[in-house]
Amino acid sequence: MVALTRLLGVDLGEQRIGLAIADSLSGSVRPLATIRRSDPARDVQTLTRICEEQRIDELVVGLPLNMDGSEGPQATATRDWATQVEAALNRPIVWRDERLTSVAAESRLGRAPRGPSGGPPSAKARNARRARVDREAAAAIVQAELDSRSAPH
Repeated sequence: MVALTRLLGVDLGEQRIGLAIADSLSGSVRPLATIRRSDPARDVQTLTRICEEQRIDELVVGLPLNMDGSEGPQATATRDWATQVEAALNRPIVWRDERLTSVAAESRLGRAPRGPSGGPPSAKARNARRARVDREAAAAIVQAELDSRSAPH
């Protein structure tokens, strides 16, 4: 019998963290939340609560590689953050290439709606859309992990 594993997809940004949940048995993936990024200690508090509430077994963290596949400063910063989080959460972290996940999320969501008078959307609407893109990017990250696990080796 295959054990159920619940995965938390993480799209780490400079200001926000997009989260999505996947279930390895059913293959279901759903965007969960976008949280405001803080210092690692506060991020750990929030993620601990979410991991307990959602019964998360592993984290799948998007690694922001350069287009040529190399790691730059953002990938280093992401690894540093994840090292602190992994130790505190006591859950394994799996790395997943996140190149173009935000582009795919934007595409999946379609064009951003215009403001009420046909002009640009309000700051509140722009922030809500960015948060939604972050959740969708996290879903793409964790979906890629599920796909790799189910692919024949």
